[in-house]
Amino acid sequence: MKQADIIKNLTDKELLLNLYFTQFLMLGLALIGSRILTGNWLYPFTFIQWNVNHIIIGITAAVFVVVVELILAKFLPRKWFDDGGINERIFKGRHPLHIGFISLIVGISEEVMFRGLLQTTFGIIPASLIFALIHIRYLHNYFLFSFTILLSFFLGFLFYLTENLLTVIICHMLIDMLLGLCIKYRLFLYNGQK
Repeated sequence: MKQADIIKNLTDKELLLNLYFTQFLMLGLALIGSRILTGNWLYPFTFIQWNVNHIIIGITAAVFVVVVELILAKFLPRKWFDDGGINERIFKGRHPLHIGFISLIVGISEEVMFRGLLQTTFGIIPASLIFALIHIRYLHNYFLFSFTILLSFFLGFLFYLTENLLTVIICHMLIDMLLGLCIKYRLFLYNGQK
């Protein structure tokens, strides 16, 4: 059974539970991987710094990415943004605080794994490519997959620039949260083409 068929057979509650399960699994694997690769369970967290300038960079970068995606949605065919309806099912019926919570969990777990552990251990290229590959639902859509690769390298560059995991966690969280709110409140203005 293809992934799209499996997802269609899940209820929205099961889809959300699957999201939480995979994110907590990823965080657990990051901690175990950290222990194996560095000898320190919490190695990725050593890259968190409370730096106001880095926080502003993360916020600004997130707004930039969201604006770019909204502009692209206005001018490119709608089918280029089709992820099989997963993001809509996850975010459409959620309370804004729940969207923020989901985004926080995803931002922390994915950035601890990909920037905090994989990028610091193996470099930006492997970390960014693996990040794109775990977003398996985008593999059938060349535009979304390409956009995810670019976004992954963008986040990797932010981490390289600031050496601050908090910068990319904030950026990733805000991208997901703002796009989730756009989905909830139907703020994507597609150009109408299928």
